[in-house]
Amino acid sequence: MTGTLAWHLVSRPSGMPAMADFELKSLDLPPLGEGMVRVENRWLSVDPYMRGRMNDVKSYVPPFALGEPLQGGAVGTVVESNAPDLKIGDKVQHMLGWREQAVGPAQLFTKLPDLGVSEEQWLGNLGLTGGTAYFGLLRVAEAKEGDTVFVSAAAGAVGSAVVQIAKAKGMTVIGSAGGADKCAFVKELGADAVIDYKAGPVVKALMDAAPKGIDVYFDNVGGDHLDAAFACARQNARFAICGMIGSYNDAEPQAFRYIMRVIAARIRVQGFIWTDYLNEIGDFYRDMGGWIATGQVKSRETIREGIEATPQAFLDLFSGGNMGKMLVKL
Repeated sequence: MTGTLAWHLVSRPSGMPAMADFELKSLDLPPLGEGMVRVENRWLSVDPYMRGRMNDVKSYVPPFALGEPLQGGAVGTVVESNAPDLKIGDKVQHMLGWREQAVGPAQLFTKLPDLGVSEEQWLGNLGLTGGTAYFGLLRVAEAKEGDTVFVSAAAGAVGSAVVQIAKAKGMTVIGSAGGADKCAFVKELGADAVIDYKAGPVVKALMDAAPKGIDVYFDNVGGDHLDAAFACARQNARFAICGMIGSYNDAEPQAFRYIMRVIAARIRVQGFIWTDYLNEIGDFYRDMGGWIATGQVKSRETIREGIEATPQAFLDLFSGGNMGKMLVKL
């Protein structure tokens, strides 16, 4: 039996996670049985949804177990195989991240198609974050040409993809980000207007940016951004609720001043998980691959180096430490 370094969850966070909640230690890897492969990870993804899995509560995915290795998106290379469909050298995507190597049945690993893109794209615009943006905007919110779309956390991994998809589809886009550098980045992505939420109340800024209101809100933040979207929503507006990173570490839920507008404006509010739409993944690969090839969708990554950097990269998501997709390169 061989081993690999892997990050384990050793205590459940109360509020904001701390480095003491994680421990890097050796993980024994089982010998390869029939139909199994061993993968050397090259890129690891850290994402805000992982915070919810650190709580011992029922959700759409099981919580992380204390004392066990953490999991997350990863891209790597097959280095040993007892599976006919995966050969040594194949590039694969999987969910056994937060570790240097992974062993498991071949069905846990997806061979990456040759689209001529760099490996890390499969954890960004061609992966979970791009798929979340694509299906949330176009399927959940049913955004269409001519709509005015408001996107929170528009400088982040999902938000930056939403901005670019919306522009590729002929929509007017208002993005929100924190600070001059991030706002400039969102503007570079093609947003028609950008709100610096650190500069003043989001409600007033959104009303100024969209005097006729918004048709679609793509929510990554919750809190005052969601409240502002309720205040500015037009008749029959559609809200795609992807995440509420602003509340993930709060003990008490937030109340909204303008939520009653959901009735008068007939606002449709729908939460979603991108895996709800896996039967349409071919459409996503076709469209996103085309946009990347033509330069309509570009990627930007914040990259940390080495397995040791993984938990801090995750923690930095909650303090705005990333521009675009946060990745760890091994």
